[in-house]
Amino acid sequence: MEKVRLGIIGMGNMGNGHLRSILNGECPRIKVTALADTDPEKLKKAGEMCKDAMLFETSDALMDSGLADAVLIAVPHYDHPGIAIKAFRHGLHVMTEKPAGVYTRQVREMNEAAARSGVKFAIMFNQRADPIYAKAREIVSSGQLGELKRLVWIVTNWYRTQAYYDSGSWRATWNGEGGGVLLNQAPHNLDLWQWIFGMPKSIRAFCSVGKYHDIGVEDDVTIYGEYGSGATAVFISTTGEAPGTNRLEISGTKGKLVLEDGKLKSWKLKEDERITCFNCKDGFVWPETDYEEFSAESPDGHPILLNNFADAILDGKELIAPGEDGINSLSISNAAYLSSWTGNSVDIPVDEENFEKHLSELCRSERCKKASVTVNDTAEALTERWKVRW
Repeated sequence: MEKVRLGIIGMGNMGNGHLRSILNGECPRIKVTALADTDPEKLKKAGEMCKDAMLFETSDALMDSGLADAVLIAVPHYDHPGIAIKAFRHGLHVMTEKPAGVYTRQVREMNEAAARSGVKFAIMFNQRADPIYAKAREIVSSGQLGELKRLVWIVTNWYRTQAYYDSGSWRATWNGEGGGVLLNQAPHNLDLWQWIFGMPKSIRAFCSVGKYHDIGVEDDVTIYGEYGSGATAVFISTTGEAPGTNRLEISGTKGKLVLEDGKLKSWKLKEDERITCFNCKDGFVWPETDYEEFSAESPDGHPILLNNFADAILDGKELIAPGEDGINSLSISNAAYLSSWTGNSVDIPVDEENFEKHLSELCRSERCKKASVTVNDTAEALTERWKVRW
């Protein structure tokens, strides 16, 4: 096999964006051979872009066709696991858009199906390809910061207008999307949180519903996480604040990292702070530090992950974002929702039955609005929307 024959399932904003990247020659080892969407108009437009691809009205028909070696799933969140599991049964490699799903049980079942299938499984956590975040992970993993103390991430530059939410009846609904900022925008950041700093053991969260928009899901979130080691994390995000901030700070007993404005700033203590604390006779000493700064251009991570997916299939290369990792960020968001709904701290892994009970109640009581505004999304706008914004 010289190229991966790819079928794209879902020709909305994300599916079209990926298709354009491939057609523009950004993914030379991938050939799009099949497209599927239940919306005839979207499918027709996608077919006009990619005239060599066969068109299918359902994902099942595409997978049954034998025209694809792999599928890229870019449909509403609830459908990610179900389509992925069917693809695994067909022996197809899978790249799914984020989030992995809406609730952890369905994602856990998807991961189990992936393990049984033996095929390649990846998730589009494109921000893992950013050199700044990769460098932060390298430093933390190396032990340079010593024993980790705290992560604080203020990422409030996910601004969205009311027109954005009104552009689709599924947007910002429990039935259509499964949540708000935590399920749509912040999965990238929640993934990076756990990828760099590790998974918390418990969560206390405050999710404000419709604080800045006329929507029935959360658009403003504050999460407090605790670790078995005693480390803590604070995560703040919203789609209702402009111009917003993206500032990640990680501290440990041997130093500190600050990621902001496209730079990674590193302070390395010449002596572990715990040693200084209990051995120094000066009550007001300030530990000596060495300072370094790292900067790099933020790339468009989408084609990077698609190329990595193709390389994994063709050459056995290690995946940047294995699909199984998707359950980690979802576990944090599920715990945050359940904590906000119950007013209590919630342990991870989350109580799946309790979470699904609350989510089902919200879905049953929800009144969905129909789309009223058309928002045009070009490939350039898509790239700009999902790149790392400092």
